[in-house]
Amino acid sequence: MQVQDIHMQYIKEEFDENGVISAFDLDLPDNFNYAYDIIDKLAETEPERRAMIWCDDCGNERVFTYGELSELSDRAANMFLDKGVKRGDKVMTVLKRHWQMWVVTFALEKIGAILIPATNQLKKKDYVYRFKQGGIDHIIATGDGDVVNCITEALTEYDMKLKFIVKGKNDGWIDFDSELMKYPACLERIPNRTDDDALMFFSSGTTGYPKMVMHSHRYSMAHIPTAKYWHNLNKDSLHFTISESGWGKFFWGKIYGQMALAATVMVYDFTRFVPSDVLGIIEKYKVTSLCCPPTMYRFFIKEGMEGHDISSLQYATTAGEALNAEVYDRFLEYTGHKIMEGFGQTETVLLIGNPVGSANRSGSMGKAMPMFDIILADPDGNEVPVGETGEICVRLKEGINNGIFKGYYNNPEANEAAFRYGLYHTCDTAYKDEDGYFWYVGRIDDVIKSSGYRIGPFEIESTLMEHPAVREVAVTAAPDPIRGQVVKATIVLTGAYKDKGDAALVKELQDYVKENTAPYKYPRIIEFTEELPKTISGKIRRVEIRERDKNKV
Repeated sequence: MQVQDIHMQYIKEEFDENGVISAFDLDLPDNFNYAYDIIDKLAETEPERRAMIWCDDCGNERVFTYGELSELSDRAANMFLDKGVKRGDKVMTVLKRHWQMWVVTFALEKIGAILIPATNQLKKKDYVYRFKQGGIDHIIATGDGDVVNCITEALTEYDMKLKFIVKGKNDGWIDFDSELMKYPACLERIPNRTDDDALMFFSSGTTGYPKMVMHSHRYSMAHIPTAKYWHNLNKDSLHFTISESGWGKFFWGKIYGQMALAATVMVYDFTRFVPSDVLGIIEKYKVTSLCCPPTMYRFFIKEGMEGHDISSLQYATTAGEALNAEVYDRFLEYTGHKIMEGFGQTETVLLIGNPVGSANRSGSMGKAMPMFDIILADPDGNEVPVGETGEICVRLKEGINNGIFKGYYNNPEANEAAFRYGLYHTCDTAYKDEDGYFWYVGRIDDVIKSSGYRIGPFEIESTLMEHPAVREVAVTAAPDPIRGQVVKATIVLTGAYKDKGDAALVKELQDYVKENTAPYKYPRIIEFTEELPKTISGKIRRVEIRERDKNKV
């Protein structure tokens, strides 16, 4: 069997007359395990095939083959077992973009432990909450920066069994790097069930405390459409997703679908995001496929893409938030490539997108991916008519729903809300046009109701982003005694306008919105700020802006 065919035994796919994916599902055995059945099989078939190029912002570089990843994960699995990590144990990782994250992920899968990724941006209280909420047994953390100090502070309020440190040494912590090579690079397969818990994420918590999202071993293979039909990858691709390992997007773009196709992943392990440095990585290593959130594309464009030869790039995708038309148009103008949008969540894989070969529409998330029956629902779970805004929901099948999470850990109330009416509820809203394209409106709580109008923030934000004064913007509802709510825009100005945030600019921006969209949508309140409140994952916390405005009344 060729490396590019190993994943084919686990999927069912059909294409339309234009070669666009039209049907997809998984056909997994009862004991599927990605580390054994994909990574180890790739290593057996073509051990010298390049799996990953890793580099950091200090000039270090390392290239890993599939054979090396298989052997290193066997060593790590043997080490974990020897130290006392057991099947079903919950293991938190805080490993940034370090190459060890791939080794740890596969090793934990092999021994049946549950991986719980976390971002290095957490502070003491964040760790305490997560340790107690998840009942974490062990932790594997980077020695870079202040991570270990924050964890140590949190452990004054929680008893952790084992602590491993990567890239450093600390009293009471097991040195992962030095211990790893003491163990054999072979492991007899440990049985598991496909529907066992394999991975738990903490959600980004835009409206409240993060919830724990449970995924089984099905999750890994449910990302094949992400890589194959959205990122447009094959065995010869070099794909670059920028996310760090504490977030679901890491698994979307740096490990599961990509490696299932025997492609190579590009990893840039940086401390601080510098747009020109990232463009330099694309140029230096001849990256063929790129995926990053709209915010990063905005930085590329606002700060200039000139001076970089990124002609190796063949495909570009985005997810995580809605894409503004201005960013789409400028990137297309500069590179000749359309940014293909997609929509999914920590709880899911790619639900809506623009698959390879399809005709995308600027500003649209695309169409329902073939593994899912997507509807837009009213508050009672009924499908709304074409053109009307509704909540994005997945109509659940009887039995197995590949690509949808198992539920929220120890949270029956959240599970009841998420799975009512035979649907999975995303809490995001959109409308659908007559051709089946979905157009994002906003989170359910973000929709503004003013003078009888229902106004989605995204269209106004997109319009404002086209103005040269606007670097970032969040549109929210502000209380109003007459209209109930009015539209408010909280704006971070670009460098050239930093000192021009006055009444004249407010009027200019208001008039600009009136001229470029329905006049009733213009922001009656505009506030300039140095930065927008965001979650640790970088998503704008509009709820915080709304709360501030309520407290002013």
